[in-house]
Amino acid sequence: MPGRGETQTAPGSIIAVFAHFAHIMTSRRIAAELWRGGTSKGLFLLDDALPVDPAARESLLMRLIGSPDPYGKQIDGLGGATSSTSKVVIVRASDRRDCDVSYRFGAVAIDRPVIDWSGNCGNLTTAVGPFALANGLVRAADGIATIRLWQENIGKRIVAHVPVAGGCAVEQGAFMMDGVAFPGAEILLEFLDPGGGESDMLPTGRVLDVLDVPGAGPIEATLVNAGNPTVFVAAAALGLTGTELQPQVNGDGALLARCEAVRAQAAVRMGLASSSEAATRERPATPKLAFVAPPAPYAASSGRAVAADDIDLLARILSMGALHHAFTGTGAVALSVAAALPGSVVARASSVGAADRVRIGHPSGTMTVGAEVVEADGRWSVTRALMSRSARCLMSGFAHLP
Repeated sequence: MPGRGETQTAPGSIIAVFAHFAHIMTSRRIAAELWRGGTSKGLFLLDDALPVDPAARESLLMRLIGSPDPYGKQIDGLGGATSSTSKVVIVRASDRRDCDVSYRFGAVAIDRPVIDWSGNCGNLTTAVGPFALANGLVRAADGIATIRLWQENIGKRIVAHVPVAGGCAVEQGAFMMDGVAFPGAEILLEFLDPGGGESDMLPTGRVLDVLDVPGAGPIEATLVNAGNPTVFVAAAALGLTGTELQPQVNGDGALLARCEAVRAQAAVRMGLASSSEAATRERPATPKLAFVAPPAPYAASSGRAVAADDIDLLARILSMGALHHAFTGTGAVALSVAAALPGSVVARASSVGAADRVRIGHPSGTMTVGAEVVEADGRWSVTRALMSRSARCLMSGFAHLP
């Protein structure tokens, strides 16, 4: 019942209808969907629903997500205030004969007016095929649909094998992922010829490099450009064990600064930035920094015990300046490639040495990835990398802007 001095408006009354349309008239809205892909969440939009002007498009996307936010919470937007949930994906039908769908991925900085378009999100790639099906960009018969994706950021082809029923992606299933609380339907991703892009698969031509990092000294690193440009170092080189979880890393400002110094120096060595300062300022999303260590028992973030025998190595990865709660999808692609290279930082940490399949122990649990690499005339290349994930649409409708 309304209180004293208050009136109650019936939902179907003229006043309620007028108030509803007045709200719509005083705010802008755009069709959007919120999807989980793997261990990430992101806002998915159709390309033709966005402004053509790049500056207007950037401004709109940042406002939708709620960035920049000096409070670091993205309360007035759809972002989740973490690197895993402050993401946008723009999708369209592909004009390439060898692909069905094209998409761009943007990593949205939380506290700065920056969207980094330099890399890909392997986790959200899982949701691109299902989103395309739901929005009529592709059609498929029941069974396992093969949807060919073109990743515009890095200029690479990815094949998604999506279970379909009634023309839509199947979301329910028994496939479990560490880092995701509920089961889903398995989607297999094939990253075709994932090496290279902005530079060669091994940008320096070497499996092992030494970075001279100010304040940290010389650090051995394996620099790989596959999936996303990624820097691999031994956990011990950072004073770590490889069993760390998010609170131990993200609460240590000095450690994060040291990690960023390593990442930025590697970006210059990989030819991705003109200086370490430019790497920090202009491309916070890539390259990513990962640290590895030999297998050891630890408790995952869920509290579940992970035994040393369950994994081949420990691996942690930083994304947008903070430790990831699991392991990024594209980072897993890069790790699978590095794991197959004899003498790499990753192969040296792995209990199985250089191998085409490796079990990773990450903060949320375990995952298995694989890659096919070949050497010819002293030059390494990768033909494909494989990874399984699940995806689900969390919300569809309209996102509103003031």
